[in-house]
Amino acid sequence: MIDSVVARTARPVGHATAARVAGLLMVALVWVLAASPVEAKYPDFATLSKENAPAVVNINTVTKGSASGPSMPMMPNLPPGPLGDMFRDFFEQMPQHPQQPAQSLGSGFIISEDGYILTNAHVVGQADEISVRLSDQKEYDAELVGEDERTDIALLKIDAKGLPTVKIGDSDDVEVGEWVLAIGAPFGLDHSATHGIVSAIGRDLPNESYVPFIQTDAPVNPGNSGGPLINADGEVIGVNSQIYTSSGGYMGISFAIPVNVAMSVAEQLKATGQVTRGYLGVLIQPVTEELARSFGLDNTRGALVAQVQPDTPAEKAGIESGDIIIEFNGKPVKRSGQLPMLVGNATVGEPATVTLIRDGKKKEVEVVLEKLDGVAGLGPLSKFGLAVEPLEKADLARMGVRYGLEVGEVAEDSPFLGAIEPGDVLLEVNRRPMRNPADLAQALEAAPADRPVAVRLLRRGQPLFLAVDLD
Repeated sequence: MIDSVVARTARPVGHATAARVAGLLMVALVWVLAASPVEAKYPDFATLSKENAPAVVNINTVTKGSASGPSMPMMPNLPPGPLGDMFRDFFEQMPQHPQQPAQSLGSGFIISEDGYILTNAHVVGQADEISVRLSDQKEYDAELVGEDERTDIALLKIDAKGLPTVKIGDSDDVEVGEWVLAIGAPFGLDHSATHGIVSAIGRDLPNESYVPFIQTDAPVNPGNSGGPLINADGEVIGVNSQIYTSSGGYMGISFAIPVNVAMSVAEQLKATGQVTRGYLGVLIQPVTEELARSFGLDNTRGALVAQVQPDTPAEKAGIESGDIIIEFNGKPVKRSGQLPMLVGNATVGEPATVTLIRDGKKKEVEVVLEKLDGVAGLGPLSKFGLAVEPLEKADLARMGVRYGLEVGEVAEDSPFLGAIEPGDVLLEVNRRPMRNPADLAQALEAAPADRPVAVRLLRRGQPLFLAVDLD
């Protein structure tokens, strides 16, 4: 239509005709803009901000007897390469002032009218005092109901009634490309709103076994941590948690904890003050292209069972080494990193269905999960007579290392007996960084048979290299 109008006006015309043509062009332009699907789907961020900002809070913490600085430490246990060099938590450490209380700022949001507030565990962890400031500038002392470091979720409670709340959405329905809004207190600036889109879902991050992160390009900075990620319908779909950065500030990539994960943790914290997770009892590894071909498979989906621990739910259910788990309770396991999340969030003591591939054939087994009691990852090591668990972030920072496994026990028949002691911190085995028990299992399984295993560790805070003959 526009092309034909332009063609007719290519020759000289009178003023009246020109006016009519201009009018037609304007009508056509308005029609095209009105029909644009981009404009029709663009959210009203002003309304979304007004509706949700009253339920977003600023969190201030004080930790006595330590140097001042914000609550978000640098992310530990990172792999080599660009991602490992650049991943870190929102808060970079501020200049240190010894002998002064540490103060930090973060965000949170109200999930119930009687004062329950959701935030990140690292925002309030180890704090002696926690205060919350609402959008109307009222301040309250907050009680830490409970925190879960594995998902980085904490639940606070303030003594107030009739508070504004957010609307909780369903993070299982989140799609790549949809609009999102982040509200928080970057650098302490209350109720700042930024927007972007969902860049990826189910993102696995180093040392974060229980969270399938939502990746976005919504600008967030130190202080946004713990604030809500909101969809175009005004529903909270995530809790802003981490960023990808080399400068300490926003660089285009941020990560949020799915709200379904966060609310499940919050419900357990509210009920018991702690989180109970399922335990399967297997050591797993990714399915590479080479392994897939060796198993006669045409894809790399699933989690390959490298080892089944004795007297565990997996052994009792008949799961075997070499099985490839492709579904858990009907949910697909596309990558090995998804299995710990599914197992950890499943109900303890109730039957769960594990779908696996064995000898090229699909098979279903029923397993009753047990409680994860101090067991790191999906199971302790026993084949080589070592019981280990990852260090907490605070311990890593205190020791000045990025990763490490603390040895809890050395069996009498272990090849490491007399070389490694309980309390040692394994840093590397055959130059492989020790971030979780699976790293140790894989390093030992892959160790050459014709030479000793090289172990780098800390013993009573001192670095030490050992060579251990597994034979």
